[in-house]
Amino acid sequence: MTESLSDSLALIGRHLRHLARVPERLLSVTLMPVMYVIVFGFLFGSAMQVEGGDYREYIMAGIFAQVMLANLQTTAVGVVDDLRNGLVDRFRSLPMSRYAVLIGRTVSDLLLSSIAVVVMAVVGYLIGWRVHTGLGNIVAAFGLLLLLGLGAAWLGALLGLSLRNVEAVSAVMSMVMMPLTFLSSAFIPPSGLPGWLQAITVWNPLSSVVEAVRQLFGNPSSVGDSSFPALHPVPVAMVLVAAMIALAMPLAARRYRTASAR
Repeated sequence: MTESLSDSLALIGRHLRHLARVPERLLSVTLMPVMYVIVFGFLFGSAMQVEGGDYREYIMAGIFAQVMLANLQTTAVGVVDDLRNGLVDRFRSLPMSRYAVLIGRTVSDLLLSSIAVVVMAVVGYLIGWRVHTGLGNIVAAFGLLLLLGLGAAWLGALLGLSLRNVEAVSAVMSMVMMPLTFLSSAFIPPSGLPGWLQAITVWNPLSSVVEAVRQLFGNPSSVGDSSFPALHPVPVAMVLVAAMIALAMPLAARRYRTASAR
């Protein structure tokens, strides 16, 4: 256990040192979310109306969740690169835990997206986003976002180990990320959608996470639905995120052993 932790910390440090040598990665992760905050906050914020508050406060939880969910692609592409350049094979020749390699990748990607969330929070505050709850709820909201990012990273690791091709990863991500993000309550209240589409949006797992974060921040939330996820977003989101991590971690570790041995 101690050796696995030591190996994981060493690989996390390796990825972070690589980030320091290639700061463009940080720019690519932070620039787009900041642009989302500005564009949605100023352009759409002047036209969109949400019940119970300002659209600038409504949108922030959605953009936070979108950034954490993007770890799906970030980690998948990183794992594919590690497999393709032979790095994973070199690690396999060393006496280290198979979890250590994946922990190093997923945690470093999570730290990178966490930096993006901090930058977004500052920009959101400048354009009018405010938190209306206490410190405990704030910590819980960001903790839930971090768990979402960690779960997405482990799913990304599993995807990268399964596909082993950047083009295939990009194709799958385009089919997953777009509907998962935009058929949710991240950007618009589902109450204005047709009935069948509203049901899909409400039961979208990302909607539960977004609504839970809004509730914890005291920001405007989507109202008008009596479904279980809409009425209990916090426990539903916690169960979904915990299940994602519990399923993805062992499957990714098992896939790592077989994929890297080919």
